[in-house]
Amino acid sequence: MHSPWEYPDFDDHEIVHFVTDRASGLRAVICVHSTHLGPGAGGVRFWHYAESADALRDALRLSRGMSFKNAMAGLPLGGGKAVILADDARTKTPEMLEAYGRAVERLGGAYVTAEDVGVGVPDLVEVSKHTRFVSGLPVGEGAVGGDPGPHTSYGVYLGVRAAARRALGKDSLAGLHIAIQGAGSVAGGLARLAAKDGARISVADIDGARAQRVADEVAGSVVSPDSIMTLDADILSPNALGAILTEESIAALRVPVVAGGANNQLATPADGQRIHERGILYAPDYVINAGGIINVSTEYLKDGDQETVRGRIEQIPERLERIWSDSVATGRNPAEVADAMAKKLIGRG
Repeated sequence: MHSPWEYPDFDDHEIVHFVTDRASGLRAVICVHSTHLGPGAGGVRFWHYAESADALRDALRLSRGMSFKNAMAGLPLGGGKAVILADDARTKTPEMLEAYGRAVERLGGAYVTAEDVGVGVPDLVEVSKHTRFVSGLPVGEGAVGGDPGPHTSYGVYLGVRAAARRALGKDSLAGLHIAIQGAGSVAGGLARLAAKDGARISVADIDGARAQRVADEVAGSVVSPDSIMTLDADILSPNALGAILTEESIAALRVPVVAGGANNQLATPADGQRIHERGILYAPDYVINAGGIINVSTEYLKDGDQETVRGRIEQIPERLERIWSDSVATGRNPAEVADAMAKKLIGRG
């Protein structure tokens, strides 16, 4: 058995906080990877894990990804992430959210929580009754805040367009076939924006009805979750859960571009090299999907308005271009290039 410091995904994390509240049944892990640039910021995920060790692995990987994401987005924030371990029935109660809020508050601002998979704005409202260190709350029309999903979608859309220019020589998505894995907030937003440009959309989700709703909205088609990764398309856009780019799945890809909003798409660092060696352009996930945390940061720090948020998100293509240009110049794969840039920014380069 590994000690905490020898755990495979432990990367000199500053805080690994295990939370148990017997009264509410809450079990959670809060990880802060780095506070070099500011408080560790990142969402809380509500998920059922087959093994509790998987929850720790998720929190460690995701918090490290948030360190890199916030640094590369130029935000004065470190990286943190939390996971709440759901039972088989996905039971979520106000008492659990209250206990989670108290746990965040006890960390004294080292971690700022926000929305992630399984956690919505109403949940954060409940959490905010018990901690000051929360962002992504409802706001008035025109104000910064609320659901970060549309902002993530916009950034991913801009990144997909940048990838099409770089790899396919296309200034527009018109006529391109985009295979979208997932049909949630980010995936749906991307599908609508890309379809408006004239792209042809194929979508897959474990919730078939949800996939059908997105497909109907954009005049696209539904494919099975098992086949989306091997679809013959121009761009594969993973927008569901992570670790989907493995040695096996990369060998089966039939696209020249992978660009999507899912966190931790590469199962291992070696997979960044594998996808590069296949000649497939990869958009590092924590760079392309930074739109949501940009909105969360601007809300929490109160350092801008909606135009500020949009302007910051519109810098994502430029950052991707720098990574891809460096990759060409050095021969290193884009994931390795991005990691090196991020590590330098957080003082670990």
